[in-house]
Amino acid sequence: MDRIPFGIPRLDSTIGGGAPPGSVVLLSGEAGAGASEFMYTAVLMNALARADPELFDLYYGDLGENTVIPEEVHYVSFTDAGEQIRDEMSFTVDDEIIESAVENTTFHDLSPEYFRLSPVPKEWYSDRIDSISDLGDTTARRNVAEALGDRLTEHASGNLVAIDSVTDLLGISDAEVSWNDVPVVLKGIGRAASEWGGLVLVRINRNAVDDTRHGQLVDSVDGTMVFNWESGGSTRDRTLVVKQFDGVLSRIEAEDIVQFETEIGDSGFDISDVRKIR
Repeated sequence: MDRIPFGIPRLDSTIGGGAPPGSVVLLSGEAGAGASEFMYTAVLMNALARADPELFDLYYGDLGENTVIPEEVHYVSFTDAGEQIRDEMSFTVDDEIIESAVENTTFHDLSPEYFRLSPVPKEWYSDRIDSISDLGDTTARRNVAEALGDRLTEHASGNLVAIDSVTDLLGISDAEVSWNDVPVVLKGIGRAASEWGGLVLVRINRNAVDDTRHGQLVDSVDGTMVFNWESGGSTRDRTLVVKQFDGVLSRIEAEDIVQFETEIGDSGFDISDVRKIR
């Protein structure tokens, strides 16, 4: 079965090359525990694979036998423009990767729809247009869910799409969208994703939602990766646990893997160690 890589070599090799096409994956993390860095790495490494294969080979290595790189990479943000996201990525990934990868990455800024019913002055977000952003019609009177749906319908088929982040919907001022709509939207994306055949990543700040809401999100997607901080003595370590993932978790269980210890290196998010059942 074909797989779409996450762009993290040790993780991809462990789970058979990456995610099954058509997957919607929730990246749920404590603040600073690695969810954002994972998303940045997945976006940039998949974009780099087509933009600069030699540099991709240097930082990632060989792809799995059944691994398929998506044709396009799209990054959807509810509040930030492409340049802001690129600046944030520079704290995680080496600059030479970013310089090559963003050429093959399309950034979608939904802030006009996100802020349109809020008290935020229009001039703070309406002119945030740069050469690597695809903002579409900023005058359209759509709510943010409709704008997201339009972008996915147009760009998700066969591609990698990162949605950053569901946390922003918690404080949304748009009366046409409520938190109760979010799990429904994710389920709708999941239904469509099976036809699109690409990979959709959705980030959430775990500290921003209670257990009930988090459980609703987990039940709405194909896979969930949880990023935590663990304290041991005088150090704090980042860890990754695959909580559930159709077509993937069985491979991890076969290896008796409990959790991954993670780190941030030149190529972004990486696996530093694997903890197994003893």
